[in-house]
Amino acid sequence: MTTHQLTASLATALAAVYPAPEAQAVAALVAEHLLGLSPLQRRMQAAAPVPAAVLAQLPAVQARLLAHEPVQYVLGTAHFAGLELEVTPATLIPRPETEELVQLIARAHAGRPGLRVLDVGTGSGCLAIALARELPQAQVLAVDISAGALAVAHRNAARYAPAVQLAQVDILAGLPGDVAPASLDILVSNPPYVRESERALMRENVLAWEPATALFVPDNDPLLFYRRLAAVAEALLRPGGSCWLEINEALGAETAALFAGEAFEPAEVVADFLGRPRFVRVVRR
Repeated sequence: MTTHQLTASLATALAAVYPAPEAQAVAALVAEHLLGLSPLQRRMQAAAPVPAAVLAQLPAVQARLLAHEPVQYVLGTAHFAGLELEVTPATLIPRPETEELVQLIARAHAGRPGLRVLDVGTGSGCLAIALARELPQAQVLAVDISAGALAVAHRNAARYAPAVQLAQVDILAGLPGDVAPASLDILVSNPPYVRESERALMRENVLAWEPATALFVPDNDPLLFYRRLAAVAEALLRPGGSCWLEINEALGAETAALFAGEAFEPAEVVADFLGRPRFVRVVRR
């Protein structure tokens, strides 16, 4: 079997659970991972024979994908902001929208020395690590309630940004112990924001595999994390410091309204690359 035949055969099999373009993209990603090739190398080596050791792995990989397991968990990695991060079912799979949040923050703070950054609910560490690389002079602390997620974040940080500090914190119950009041320049978070009633809109490979505690909030209190983050921002951001949040696109105005009051400048709802209200940015007075 050649590289092209492997990719085409897997794409045909995956058409049972994915739309054709997505099946082809997943098949290509699997082929590249198993063969250690870049996308360009995979195309250039389309006629190359596939080693027997790789072919031996294929049935198990295909079976997991046909069971709706996300390809990132099957391969153990996800691409984010130019990095190949480890992911496991203890962590959410980083999304392109969250990459955009990194870019927004990096552009707004480029060239500023001595920044202090706190990432709340870090998961795989994607935001904290990417920001540490984009803002190399920054001091970055990342916290999460999940010990399993923090174990993954530690390994990712050790590979890409060893200076990132990590701590287990339940942000709904307390604050990181080593962050002084009014000392942060940047507070960033991608907290749980999917309402329970929105489960019906989500795909099986998300519902069955990604950690529900990192995704869902109750319908009767969908902004509980943002309300808490507003209090954290008021306590920990220095004057002029900024809070950047990924949000539920249906609740942009409601999220921004949590920051109304004398402590903050008017909050701004920012659209993502698809034009959806996806982020809130607010500055501490």
